[in-house]
Amino acid sequence: MSRDFLTRAGDALLDERRQLAIDELRDLSRLDDVHVPTLAALAHEVRLAWAGPTVEVEGILSVQTGGCPEDCHFCSQSAQFDTPVKATPFLDRDEVVAAARETAALGATEFCIVLALRGPDERTMQRLLELTPVIREEAGINVAVSAGILTPEQADRLAAGGVHRYNHNLETARSFFPQVVTTHTWEERRDTCLEVRRVGMELCCGVLLGMGETDEQRLELLDELRVVGPCEVPMNFLNPRPGTPLQIRRPVRALEAIRWIALFRLGLPSVILRYAGGREITLRDLQAMGMTSGINALIVGNYLTTLGRTPEEDLAMLEDLRMPIGALSGTL
Repeated sequence: MSRDFLTRAGDALLDERRQLAIDELRDLSRLDDVHVPTLAALAHEVRLAWAGPTVEVEGILSVQTGGCPEDCHFCSQSAQFDTPVKATPFLDRDEVVAAARETAALGATEFCIVLALRGPDERTMQRLLELTPVIREEAGINVAVSAGILTPEQADRLAAGGVHRYNHNLETARSFFPQVVTTHTWEERRDTCLEVRRVGMELCCGVLLGMGETDEQRLELLDELRVVGPCEVPMNFLNPRPGTPLQIRRPVRALEAIRWIALFRLGLPSVILRYAGGREITLRDLQAMGMTSGINALIVGNYLTTLGRTPEEDLAMLEDLRMPIGALSGTL
């Protein structure tokens, strides 16, 4: 029966070129662990057929860290929790441009400016609109922004100002979201995602697995992603942070992470599926296997409040796998 599920999924995605129904993905999610490598191999084949061999490399920089008023239970940047991360002011222009240049030198095609806040005020908007053209001109790299919930007018201005991609994660399923965040709603996040699409910026909309959600809620989230239609989906795995309510959670097991990377690829065959936070503690020595389970992009260097592998380690992994680095989308 397990082999039948895999064969039918391969036929649908590779021969019929159709998206799998949620019931088909549910069947695949229930496969025994022994079948996960076969599931991963199918996901890699689908990634090559639908998205090609290229891997997109991105660097991110937290330009305003900590002090966020929201209570996202996984986040050490929330001012509502007693964590080691303290609020810092907006970095100056030269620091940001230097980081963008370093990112571009690695072969990256995207540089994401990240801020810890509910949404940008006018001063923050001005800073972002001033930085974006400077980074594009001086570093020669696409600019992405992650600055929380947007109004329609703010989305219009960022798009007109040259922001290529906007990150706003759904994080988890609508049904589980109130157990993770209470200071804003899942619907507010979804609405920002739809505003990003409306104004023509590429939407980067990620997930965070391992917060206590069920497998059924992971499938619910995957279906909800299909509705908002992201260009890119970062795959984050919970790295429990000291002082946060979710510090009690255990990291996702490596084989479980591989299973869900593969399922998100099979459910979203054409997206940029990016390795993001938590992969180092979750996958450990299986990170290369993740790259052959449907991943076709990665963040290199450090994350917002946690350390990643060195860029050299990730670039060496891509070289070993003979995966070419390049852009997976154009510019505005």
